[in-house]
Amino acid sequence: MQPTALLDPVAITRLLETDANPLTVFRDALKQANKALKQRFEEGDPITALVPLRAQLIDNLLQLAWELKMPPDAAASLVAVGGYGRMELHPGSDVDLMILLDEHNPEQYSEPLGELLTFFWDIGLEVGHSVRTIKECISEAEQDITVATNIMEARLLCGQATLFDQMQAATGPDKIWPSERFFTAKWEEQKQRYLRYEETISNLEPNIKESPGGLRDIQMIGWVVKRHFGANTMHDLVVHGFVTEEEYLDLMDGQDYLWRIRFALHLLTGRGEDRILFDYQRTLAAQFGFEDDAQELGVEKFMQQYYRTALRLRRMNEMLLQLFQEVILLKCHLDEPKPINRRFQSRSGFLEVVHKEIFTQYPLALLELFLIMEQHPELNGVRASTIRLIRKHRHLINDDFRADIRARSLFMEILRQPVGITHELRRMNRYGILARYIPAFLNIVGRMQYDLFHVFTVDKHTLFVVRNLRRLTVPEHRGEFPLCSDIMEKLPKPELLYIAAIFHDIAKGRGGDHSELGAKEAWDFCKLHGLSDYDSRLVSWLVEKHLLMSITAQRKDTSDPDVIRDFAQTVKNPVHLDYLYLLTMADIRATDPKKWNSWKNSLLRELYITTKQALLRGLQNPQEREEIVQNKQAGALHMLKSEGINPDLALEHWATLSLDYFLHHTWEEIAWQTRMIISSTKEQLPLVLLRKSSTRGGTEIFLYGTDRDDLFAITTSQLDQLGLNIVSARIETAQTGLTLNSFLVLEQDGGPVEETGRREEICDLLRASLINPESANLVVSRRIPRRLKHFSTPTRIDFVQDYGNQRTIMKLVTDDRPGLLSEVGHAFAKCKIKLINAKIATIGAEAEDTFFITDRNDKPLSSREQFEALEKEIQERLS
Repeated sequence: MQPTALLDPVAITRLLETDANPLTVFRDALKQANKALKQRFEEGDPITALVPLRAQLIDNLLQLAWELKMPPDAAASLVAVGGYGRMELHPGSDVDLMILLDEHNPEQYSEPLGELLTFFWDIGLEVGHSVRTIKECISEAEQDITVATNIMEARLLCGQATLFDQMQAATGPDKIWPSERFFTAKWEEQKQRYLRYEETISNLEPNIKESPGGLRDIQMIGWVVKRHFGANTMHDLVVHGFVTEEEYLDLMDGQDYLWRIRFALHLLTGRGEDRILFDYQRTLAAQFGFEDDAQELGVEKFMQQYYRTALRLRRMNEMLLQLFQEVILLKCHLDEPKPINRRFQSRSGFLEVVHKEIFTQYPLALLELFLIMEQHPELNGVRASTIRLIRKHRHLINDDFRADIRARSLFMEILRQPVGITHELRRMNRYGILARYIPAFLNIVGRMQYDLFHVFTVDKHTLFVVRNLRRLTVPEHRGEFPLCSDIMEKLPKPELLYIAAIFHDIAKGRGGDHSELGAKEAWDFCKLHGLSDYDSRLVSWLVEKHLLMSITAQRKDTSDPDVIRDFAQTVKNPVHLDYLYLLTMADIRATDPKKWNSWKNSLLRELYITTKQALLRGLQNPQEREEIVQNKQAGALHMLKSEGINPDLALEHWATLSLDYFLHHTWEEIAWQTRMIISSTKEQLPLVLLRKSSTRGGTEIFLYGTDRDDLFAITTSQLDQLGLNIVSARIETAQTGLTLNSFLVLEQDGGPVEETGRREEICDLLRASLINPESANLVVSRRIPRRLKHFSTPTRIDFVQDYGNQRTIMKLVTDDRPGLLSEVGHAFAKCKIKLINAKIATIGAEAEDTFFITDRNDKPLSSREQFEALEKEIQERLS
């Protein structure tokens, strides 16, 4: 289909010869052309035709406008630059222009140029422009590589051709930015761009243009080829021997797919939006034909295809940049090869095969390469020519290859090296070797989970878990998690932990329980690789139970000896506990590193230490509640005596409290709260105190005053308005009618409250609200974050009776939102429910909170009417 089908310049010229308003003529023409372009896209026209077609449409409009507004003999040129210069325009792309002026009296065109640019905007074009003379082009290009790149892609639209030719000659590689400097600068530019996106393709909301593996990676290749060889098309990569025809087609296929997504994204948003936000992912998935099924959502399939495309393009970019480095920077003058073994050698700091038939003659070298990279940390990487051979010979890793005991030995040796394990597993994934060797791994490559909890694709997350484990072995990082580093140092076989990490999520997206399916995969892998039954059972158990410790720590009352006993019985022995603790810590930190905080660290550490003590004591000889309480009281009394507090006053106060109070607090917390209460007077109530909790992480807010039904609702609403995240609440009402409420809170960044002014703000607001609750603003007005709006979790409430502790456990799963805990608190007050303890867990956009409650008589809820009334009240408040 010819470009003129979008716009007829002759017809527009005829209209302009009449009395028609030029602004209306151009605006209508652009509107109709955009409508026709959208229709063609929806009808399935090739994207390779539509992108340059839009550029040609804009060419026609700009050329007509130039003729309309500029003097016919003007010593000026209208030049397309950037993506527009490459004839690549998407519906929302900026129209980047440069107006090139003659050096002599350039100001004479100020008025018509001003009218021209205003006209461009008035007809509906998003124009980015610069006005320069040739000297200014040279000067600005010399100082800024971005300007030099834009000018390099310049294309004359209309005006003086000689002026344009002079500019191109004056800014060519023989005048400014020779190809060596240009390549070095653009390579550094890419490195900085990668850092802005955390060097990963798998961000939840990737930028299709700027993210690693995005369109900018392809443009980078084109810029270098154009600067060094004067090439005008990507196919010149084949001509100059940088890629094969097959690789070129793969590169173009990836570009076409990203173009289609970008084109659709611009049409959907009505602007130049290049971020694939949650706001658009479901719509795009449906538009590209991806549907939900029993195993996964259509949006997850769509994003997996995007991530896999980006991964392919990043691999190609990496290979080509290394080839460019050899040709442009080293000028093909490579060092003499240094032998490593019969199959590999190093050359100019990079690993390469000794000849191109190595992988054909000895396929095991496809694994050996990564072992050698670990054993030779002085190597900078793998030569591009060898990367190409790896890509070409990946198919040799088949069932026979995997069954070869030499291959199995090589892979286990890779996992047993003292350094480089994470780097080489990531390299294996980038080169497509890991998924060939472990076929089940292919299922999780590029697999996203449509939620806010998992911020990486499953393969990226998996290798991040390995990285977190390996970091525990590095002396420089020992201070981050000293306990974990100590445990890691004493593990008899750390490679078992790495295998468990590789397999813990390997069955995601296959339907069923991914932990159970993954445990079976892990068992088969271990037996295939000659591990003993004991080691194989340990790895399989770790995969099956990899969520157990996290769930126990974050959702159960770990101050309850029965909870510890049940957990310890599942773990069975200290060795299992050591492995599970490290895997859990590494897993949570790799799910969303920004959400890891001192609170989660303290939860896991406390559960580990308490369980270790229970295991060493013996499961047949569990510690009773009374013994735990006596030990805590003894420790608290010792501290109080050392601070000059009369122990009789402490014992008198403690006599008004329940045993649960002592179970839920450490002896140090008990001592601090007791000291504050004994030291206070009735006139000072309510007490509102803050302190940094050294044992639990975060900041403890302690309230002591007269009890009232809506106290929890009032407190949580104020804390929410202050922007604090409540992660734990412990409520104790003494026989005196006074209540001891302890909240553990974090700032939005996951850290404790640090600034003095902030602490005073919190105390003042809480105290004023407790003294005069009727005048307090209890409406939480914080806006729901944009991302949360795209996820919906039906509210689910479950009740479990805990008769041993004379309480009911209420589990609430719902959308996370501002004011959630306050609404639950109001429901408790209305239904005459007492809250004893609460564990608050936010999993992405989902709140999974656990409340330990009783009726007014300190008994578990018993009647059906109580359960139904409470559930109805909460459902209505949260609907």
